[in-house]
Amino acid sequence: MKKEIKKINWSSVGYGLLTVAWAGISCLLAQFIVGYPMLWLLGKVTFEQPVWTTVYTALVYVVAAALVIIAPRLIKKSWKSSREKLGLKGLPTFTDIGIGIIGFIATIIVSGIIMWVCGELHLIDTGQAQYTGFNNLYNPTDRIVAFLALVIFAPVAEEIIFRGWLYGKLKKHVNVAISIILTAIIFAVLHGQWNVGIVVGIMSAIMCVERELTGTIYAGIITHMLKNGIAFWIRFVFMGI
Repeated sequence: MKKEIKKINWSSVGYGLLTVAWAGISCLLAQFIVGYPMLWLLGKVTFEQPVWTTVYTALVYVVAAALVIIAPRLIKKSWKSSREKLGLKGLPTFTDIGIGIIGFIATIIVSGIIMWVCGELHLIDTGQAQYTGFNNLYNPTDRIVAFLALVIFAPVAEEIIFRGWLYGKLKKHVNVAISIILTAIIFAVLHGQWNVGIVVGIMSAIMCVERELTGTIYAGIITHMLKNGIAFWIRFVFMGI
């Protein structure tokens, strides 16, 4: 008896690709919407100051989240995203904290092994520093505002957009495995560097699994904050770059 070949659901494929594209376009568009007016009004030197870089970063995330979450429901009311759909139901629990810590450890181990292999095979430059928009943080105030942008704003906003909205939408129309892969790919691509992309892509996959385990994105936020926090300490405190 021949096995029946499962037909491809092209509507689901189209929905998945459109959803991923919209998340990516929204994040890029937000940079132009916020960046060009600030550049025109305040000048290029402004972006060399940590306080204004933090303002820019926060505004970009707000605009990106608004485009991703609010714009679709203006087209069709059924596309409205509630707190529950975004993975923000209730408050963080001790389970979220525990899974978030485990997820962070898993990210370090898995990404560390893969990066080591890539380095040994000379596939990518594993030592390339990640571009954060912040350089030469000479005083405590500079470090505080940079910390807020990189360790607080970024993890919360990115989890809402990617593991909250994007992954939440994808898994309703595409199977979980493909949803995880697509979310990881776009998240990695938007970081713009091979070495960084590999690490955050792996972290994205792990945080999607965390959402499946807990039903919310709180564990993912904790994993993300821990990863960014450790990276921040190493680069701007320990190494003093």
